[in-house]
Amino acid sequence: MKILPISAARTLHLAAQGLLTPPRRKAVKADVLDTIRRMTQLQIDTIHVVARSPYLVLFSRLGAYPQQWLDEHLAEGELFEYWAHEACFLPIEDYGLLRHRMLDPSGMGWKYAAEWHARHRADIDTLLAQIRATGPVRSADFVRETGTSHGWWDWKPEKRHLEVLFAIGQLMVAERRNFHRVYDLTERVLPGWDDARDLPPAHLITTEVLRRTCRALGAARADWVADYYRLPRRPYRDELHALADAGELIPVHVEGWKQDTFVHRDFAPLLDDAASGKLASTVTTVLSPFDPMVWDRKRAAALFDFDYAIECYTPAAKRKYGYFVLPLLSRGKLVGRVDAKAHRAQRVFELKSLHIEPGVRLSARLAGDLRRALQRCADWHGTPQLAITSAPSAWLEALSADNDVQA
Repeated sequence: MKILPISAARTLHLAAQGLLTPPRRKAVKADVLDTIRRMTQLQIDTIHVVARSPYLVLFSRLGAYPQQWLDEHLAEGELFEYWAHEACFLPIEDYGLLRHRMLDPSGMGWKYAAEWHARHRADIDTLLAQIRATGPVRSADFVRETGTSHGWWDWKPEKRHLEVLFAIGQLMVAERRNFHRVYDLTERVLPGWDDARDLPPAHLITTEVLRRTCRALGAARADWVADYYRLPRRPYRDELHALADAGELIPVHVEGWKQDTFVHRDFAPLLDDAASGKLASTVTTVLSPFDPMVWDRKRAAALFDFDYAIECYTPAAKRKYGYFVLPLLSRGKLVGRVDAKAHRAQRVFELKSLHIEPGVRLSARLAGDLRRALQRCADWHGTPQLAITSAPSAWLEALSADNDVQA
């Protein structure tokens, strides 16, 4: 069994995630779909103090690109939305992998409001009939009778009805308008699908999901694989060893880890160079809080020695780093994080607070890499003026060396 240093596992993970080398050319529309296929899914979140998360995850890998390309791929039927890791865009060819969840949503927890469905079945059936007769709808098409919403826990009844129909697969998201879902009948959005003909056997789904997960992770520990598609929590050692016996995974031992670890066979050609250090990431970029790199807190800690928790849903007084904190990736390491906000009207990209990880040493190269990465991100947002509100003094000076950066 091949023995790898943790640095090699990290390099293989970055290679799998499309973060090994910077883009070599300007992005084209097909790159958006290819990037999602590489990750297998793209998590959706609506917060937009900077670009909404799915667009930012793509930027981290592609560089500047028109955000509408993602919307177009959805409207053109190349992508679909469903509950995978969380609410995600997924390649349409993977619809069958999630279809079993729609047909039996009993294991989906809060994502399927079973009690609401039972209590309001008549109204839900009436809404479905209305959509069948009159066409697609948005939640915004229904008037709230009790005033202003106070958040996702206070959805109007029709929104809850739509989400039930979405969870059980009777409705799909046909497109998004200003990032709002437009719901339509599944048979109209995906007219070529036939459960009787196209549904994969249920007993094959877990193995196929694990196969995709290991490809997306590059180097995968047995205790990580459940999280990627939110499978029931267990290590899946037998299934992973079966994939290894079939030649699809390569068992490895990573120094310092006790858990069974596997490298997807697609990355076998990189193993020796990753192990020797000849292959390493040269990417410096900002990441979304909902990037697959940091989905799993334990995985981010094991691979990058980076303790990351999303704080946007934490009360302000309890936040350690800030509201929408972007991890900073530089040359294979997560070197820090920045609480950012795009002031679009003022064309200012504010770094409200910059935090550098303990042990990361200031160097001219790292400061230059970060300054350029942050400027690229600011430019893509249409907020080209970088403004640093708070940072360690030495880093503030280094990052403000360019006269265009406000400190």
